[in-house]
Amino acid sequence: MDAALRQNQSNGILGNYQIPPQFLDEVFMAPGQVHPHYQAVYQQFQEFSKEDFKELNEHAKMSFFNQGITFSVYSDKSKGVERIFPFDLFPRIIPAQEWAHLEEGIIQRCLALNLFMQDIYSKQHILRDKVVPAELIFSSKNYLKAMLDFKPIGGIYNHISGTDLIKHSDGQYYVLEDNLRCPSGISYVLSNRVAMKRILFQMFRQFNVSTVQEYPQELLATMQSVAPKGIDAPTCVVLTPGVYNSAYFEHAFLALTMGVPLVEGRDLYVEKNFVYMKTINGPKRVDVVYRRLDDDFLDPMAFKPDSMLGVPGIMAAYKKGNVNLLNAPGTGFADDKAVYTYVPDIIRYYLQQEPILNNVHTYRCEKDDDFKYVLENMANLVIKPVDESGGYGILIGNKATKEQLAEFKTLVTENRRKYIAQPIMNLSMHATFIEGEDQFEPRHVDLRTFTLLGKDRQFVLKGGLSRVALKKGSLIVNSSQGGGSKDTWVMMEDGAGMFMHQNGSTEQSMTMDGQTMTMGPQGMSIGTEGSMSMGKPGAE
Repeated sequence: MDAALRQNQSNGILGNYQIPPQFLDEVFMAPGQVHPHYQAVYQQFQEFSKEDFKELNEHAKMSFFNQGITFSVYSDKSKGVERIFPFDLFPRIIPAQEWAHLEEGIIQRCLALNLFMQDIYSKQHILRDKVVPAELIFSSKNYLKAMLDFKPIGGIYNHISGTDLIKHSDGQYYVLEDNLRCPSGISYVLSNRVAMKRILFQMFRQFNVSTVQEYPQELLATMQSVAPKGIDAPTCVVLTPGVYNSAYFEHAFLALTMGVPLVEGRDLYVEKNFVYMKTINGPKRVDVVYRRLDDDFLDPMAFKPDSMLGVPGIMAAYKKGNVNLLNAPGTGFADDKAVYTYVPDIIRYYLQQEPILNNVHTYRCEKDDDFKYVLENMANLVIKPVDESGGYGILIGNKATKEQLAEFKTLVTENRRKYIAQPIMNLSMHATFIEGEDQFEPRHVDLRTFTLLGKDRQFVLKGGLSRVALKKGSLIVNSSQGGGSKDTWVMMEDGAGMFMHQNGSTEQSMTMDGQTMTMGPQGMSIGTEGSMSMGKPGAE
């Protein structure tokens, strides 16, 4: 290393970066030594002055503000106000070979879980063979008797899956949990990429990064593939609980980018076991519903009778095969964190394969030996409720007070079925710009991947939501708990290409596989056989 480069490293915005010795840093192998696949990006970032980078960071925040990308932090005691979704400009990079291994393991897992749900709601062979305890399934609040002996169109239950992974200090990826009900976050993946191209376009164009912009069309194709029989041009909709839902931006974003209606329960009705949408031109039959509300609220005639969010009679239409629901009702029992412990056995049982991706070792508190171990070692464990998401209800033992530990021992003792425990994993860390400190510091990250299963089709988005725990030392990365995110770059194999160009100084575009996305002062537009545009508020 020559003297000029050493001087640049010490003076650049990453010059004071400190690597915690007990954790794997994804960018740095040692002080000043960068992993080979980060070398080019690292050198580019080192060329920024602190003032220049702070200005770029403000531009990124403004980009998210203009797109309306906000999130409620419900744990914020100063009121759950909407705030700009935190985004860090230093990308997370995953080499092509590493990603190929992940993708193979994710597909294996999603296929096995789908077969598991098929079996549980029909012959229940896996229970009779005592591979999974029957009481574990039937005691889950997300198991739906209404789904017994019913097979969804196409045989798919988990059309959209969000698989959460961590990278441990041993360099291996581990599955942290499966999300099979209404996994969220894909809109942030797509918006992160748009922001990255707007703010660091000249840098981005130098790298061979896999696209993520095809996800909306892949989702639409998945929906169309599982439409009722005899429907050549299915009408697909996104069903939202409404504007007060914390993920409403995502619901609207996906409907817009797919070019399908965004509807609330009051926009739909059921007649003679068919679902119709109210339009200014009269009723229009609906064939496929991507629903973003929980089972309990889906149909007041089948579940919560006081639900004002769902569609009365939609479950009857669904069971008649006249409409399809994504994801299928009743998938929640399969992403129960206690069922998670059996997923490796589920893979072996249905696929006759060894699991490609590892689970994190998990203690089930309803088992006597595990319960005893958890109570005696709670200070060294992470305690999680089996049926919640978003980082709620979690205790991280080595960060807890004596009072909190005592409280959780009581909670676990009173409801052992509700809790599992896991070792405190050494989540990998990534260089992240910390506002207020005005410098890059290591922060823990995880990765949510997005998988689509349709009739005779599979798709894993090459990239995902890299979530960042912005609080120093925190292991909880969820946005609902104050976490942020990064753009995830899955590098393409040599020869796979993308052509990018800039029109003057105000408009940038990318062409790939015949599709052109243009980013200019009025926002984003995508040109295909049809067209989509998403402008700034007030833009025409």
